[in-house]
Amino acid sequence: MVASLDNVRGLTLAMSSSAFIGSSFVIKKVGLKKAGDNGVRAASGGFSYLYEPLWWLGMITMILGEIANFAAYAFAPAILVTPLGALSIIFSAVLAHFILKETLHMFGVVGCILCVVGSIGIVLHAPKERKIDSMREIWHLATQPGFLIYSCVAVACVLLLIFRVVERSGHRKMLVYIAICSLMGSLTVISVKAVAIALKLSFTGSNQFIYIQTWFFIVVVIICCLVQLNYLNKALDSFNTAVVSPVYYVMFTILTILANMIMYKDWDSQTATQIATQLCGFVTIVAGTFLLHKTRDMGNPPPTPDQICLEEARESAPQSRNNSS
Repeated sequence: MVASLDNVRGLTLAMSSSAFIGSSFVIKKVGLKKAGDNGVRAASGGFSYLYEPLWWLGMITMILGEIANFAAYAFAPAILVTPLGALSIIFSAVLAHFILKETLHMFGVVGCILCVVGSIGIVLHAPKERKIDSMREIWHLATQPGFLIYSCVAVACVLLLIFRVVERSGHRKMLVYIAICSLMGSLTVISVKAVAIALKLSFTGSNQFIYIQTWFFIVVVIICCLVQLNYLNKALDSFNTAVVSPVYYVMFTILTILANMIMYKDWDSQTATQIATQLCGFVTIVAGTFLLHKTRDMGNPPPTPDQICLEEARESAPQSRNNSS
């Protein structure tokens, strides 16, 4: 399949986004370590990292990555952009191996290879971006019965989980938090893509911000992002990151692809073979992601007693300062 120019642009932006975001984790961690050596660690409630240039460099790098990811949705379908987010894990793991000396185990290498192979499968068989000339076209797609039903079901499920299920079992069931994040995330991507297309059209001379629908999508992006951040933080605070990250990636990507398939009908112009290849590529990326996360600490030696004592001393330092004051 010959890729369109828009798909190539979207692919380039998506891969750039993964590189920026993956490297930002490592840069920020180096900054946090340097700040922790000179002051109170962030894990102990300190904010000395705010004075560390490397931490700010990492934040700037992450922001650039998110901007590139935002722009990618303006040129390529979500089924191409969203799964490629897993490549940030590869960049992070490889850089951590060389810079932070966090050993990349053989299974981690296999996980990286699986992510690359799955990404290639998706890229080679991704559908072409649908040509859209105005916000009215996007609004027409968003108000079709199929997507309206999906949106209502997603919002109803989120409200049910927040007001009924979270209070009863949220602290015990990781999937409750992740389901909220993923359902809202799928609506976020739909709205982000709409805003990104509006910006692209506006830059070409056709102002799309005169339409109330554009501002509606902007409001949806803000609300959904706030809800996602809130419940993702709760999930990360309550459960192991090595489990939360891959499960969230899988659920978020599946629901995002489903929402885009319903609204933009990305697969209407594709054969069953192309769709099956993309699904196989996604499953391969999922397998590589789980393998990377589950084996990321296998090659690293356990902390020595001296290191444990040093960590305990660092954590108790702010408490002793507060008591003395």
